Amino acid sequence: MRTKNKLKIFNDPIYGFITIPNTLIFDLIEHKYFQRLRRITQMGMSYLVYPGAHHTRFHHAIGCMHLMQKAVNVLRFKGVTISEAEESALFATILLHDIGHGPFSHAMEHSIVNGVSHEAISLLLMEELNKEFNGSLTLAIEIFKGNYHRNFLCQLISGQLDMDRADYLKRDSFYTGVAEGNVNSERLITMLNVVNDNLVIEEKGIYSVEKFLVARRFMYWQVYLHKTGLVAEQLLIRVLQRAKELINNGLQLNASEPLLYFLNNEITLNDFDKHTLDTFTKLDDYDVISAMKIWQFHNDFVLSNLCDMIINRDLLKIKIKSKAIKPELLEVQISKLMDRYCITNEEAQYFVFTGEIANQAYQQNAQKISVLYKSGKVGDIVKASDQLNLKALSKSVTKYYICYPKDKM
Repeated sequence: MRTKNKLKIFNDPIYGFITIPNTLIFDLIEHKYFQRLRRITQMGMSYLVYPGAHHTRFHHAIGCMHLMQKAVNVLRFKGVTISEAEESALFATILLHDIGHGPFSHAMEHSIVNGVSHEAISLLLMEELNKEFNGSLTLAIEIFKGNYHRNFLCQLISGQLDMDRADYLKRDSFYTGVAEGNVNSERLITMLNVVNDNLVIEEKGIYSVEKFLVARRFMYWQVYLHKTGLVAEQLLIRVLQRAKELINNGLQLNASEPLLYFLNNEITLNDFDKHTLDTFTKLDDYDVISAMKIWQFHNDFVLSNLCDMIINRDLLKIKIKSKAIKPELLEVQISKLMDRYCITNEEAQYFVFTGEIANQAYQQNAQKISVLYKSGKVGDIVKASDQLNLKALSKSVTKYYICYPKDKM
């Protein structure tokens, strides 16, 4: 009987050839939970702004694993002890860190589940996989939760210089064509070291970190918080909220069984039993797109118009201000819409709403990016930087937006 070759190679447009390091990683990639990530868009509705942004969470997870392989090799070369068990756990953790994302990545967290983050669902799925793989992910789960006693291993998964950020900035820059976000991930990783169980960057890597933080600031304003992508995601959230409201009022909607399950039930974290988790893993972008293609012809004014706006990219007008939107401006737009279409105040609020966005490239109050000087001293990157004012990048900049229909809806 022929055995399956589990040491495959991926050809990635960013890094070139990526090798699968061991059979556990191969089996995790082959699993249906992970294969579902091929059907989850990495950047949500951003493809309505940047036509090339159709890459998936699958791409991203494989890229993160590749960078983690490089990080482990670099740290070992510098004398940091990482056992084979820890290495395998790091690869598994970074591979599965986004496995709990719902359709279009973030929209589901704000619409059809109640306060359940993708991180919480990722943990549930990792625990389920751990049962299937006979406890092989126990150490990976401890690292994912940040509970492992070697802190720098947790920082490689979730920190200000983690492999997640190192990949998504470079990958999203590539697929959107926004050159300002292109970071030298390999250079950053080469400069990593460990001091007192914490991840540090060597002094000669300071400029690479500066570029990384500036790129992050640019990518948030130009891409992740782009006003068109922002309004599209808000519309998608409202589509799912309206569908849930109509179903709660006794109306029947056509949709896939997994999507209807979450629309028909109030799901909190405590409700994620085995059945709910299995149903979640059958849910992806295609369920939502298919539903919206049907719902755009529904006789409900709100649902049909919201779906039509997304499907045909005829979105709401959005204005972004440096100061909070005055309530009276919101009321004027709501009143105009109510009079024009004879709809209720509650219905009008699906099309007229405000919100705020914030951008903070470096969180100085969180895990700091520490610099290792040639003298052996360790200091904060903000004090080490002499080219850029990184204090400015550590301040959160908040902007406010208002969305309302164009003259013709």
